[in-house]
Amino acid sequence: MVALSNCASECNHCATACLDEQDVKNLAQCIKLTIDCADICALTASLIARGSQHGKHLLKECTEVCNACADECEKHTQMRMEYCKTCAAACRECAEECIKMAA
Repeated sequence: MVALSNCASECNHCATACLDEQDVKNLAQCIKLTIDCADICALTASLIARGSQHGKHLLKECTEVCNACADECEKHTQMRMEYCKTCAAACRECAEECIKMAA
């Protein structure tokens, strides 16, 4: 559960930081994915926390979005975008936790 909340937080931070970059257009896909990832992680955390029967269904989708977001963020880590590196790591950790919770 902590991984879901942490991932949502890091994704929100990454999206905001990307918006402050000079070449925002080049980061559009990263921004879109981090927003999607933050939303699905927050929703999944909420459903799991309250024991919703639908929470488990979202874990697979959450894993997929987290991995896609990490892949995108990792493309920007060479440009000294530390927030993308941190976001990618949080996404990978979250994807691993979602797989464990779904089992």
